[in-house]
Amino acid sequence: MKKVVIVGCGGSGKSHVARKLGRILDAPVTHLDASFYDDKWNELPVDKFTDIQREMVAQPRWVIDGNYNSTLQVRLEACDTVVLMDVSTMAALYGILYRQIRHGTGHKGNGVHNRIHWGVIKYVATYRRKMRPHVMAKIEEFGSRADVVLLANRRHTRRWLRKVAAEQS
Repeated sequence: MKKVVIVGCGGSGKSHVARKLGRILDAPVTHLDASFYDDKWNELPVDKFTDIQREMVAQPRWVIDGNYNSTLQVRLEACDTVVLMDVSTMAALYGILYRQIRHGTGHKGNGVHNRIHWGVIKYVATYRRKMRPHVMAKIEEFGSRADVVLLANRRHTRRWLRKVAAEQS
């Protein structure tokens, strides 16, 4: 496990898992929100965002978290492991609310790029029905060489992280 893609709904715990996994694997962690948005929430043009990711995945070790379905193929073709944070809609909604209460709004420099508005709530509420099938199809098409780990809840996630840590020791 040297090149890890972490995908899933907002509020599912992607950034948390990325930070923990990066420490366990001693690999650099990239939170795609930090690359895609500037401090004023302006979006990077997709071609530049794609080029940045191509540079990232050319490195020998990395953990990258974030969906960004338009550029997911770049990461999937280069990874050896895909972690899909496959939590329930209620768990994801709780996750974005908890993040808001704990971290507030804005860019925190630790993978937390938090901004809740109706669009974010709607995206999280409809992710499993609308976006998840697209993510799964891309994983199947472009990530077929990678090990795929489905983490369905926070307890399962903690167990899996402990297992990975034990294997790395």
